[in-house]
Amino acid sequence: MIGRFLLMFESPWQWMVVLAIVLLLFGSSRLPQLAKSLAQSKRAFKEGLEEDEKEEAARRAKLRAANTEPLAAETRPALSDVDDETLFEEARRRAAQKRAEESNQR
Repeated sequence: MIGRFLLMFESPWQWMVVLAIVLLLFGSSRLPQLAKSLAQSKRAFKEGLEEDEKEEAARRAKLRAANTEPLAAETRPALSDVDDETLFEEARRRAAQKRAEESNQR
């Protein structure tokens, strides 16, 4: 539709008439304000796109991190490979940590 409108004006005089009408309608003082608001809108739109891209990148990084966590857990030694004394030490450490957390909450 816009292409048809643009092809409708074949001579430069027709374009000058259209520009003169626009100038009369909006006034010479109003045109700079319109251009400024258009530029601000364009800038805000670009900032919104950049912000959206950053959020998308952060979301992807979070997903990648979540997908790599199970791999880190798989690198731990199997339970059958750990001796009993090490298991007891870990249980004591966790129990002491839990008691410390409960005493801090009181």
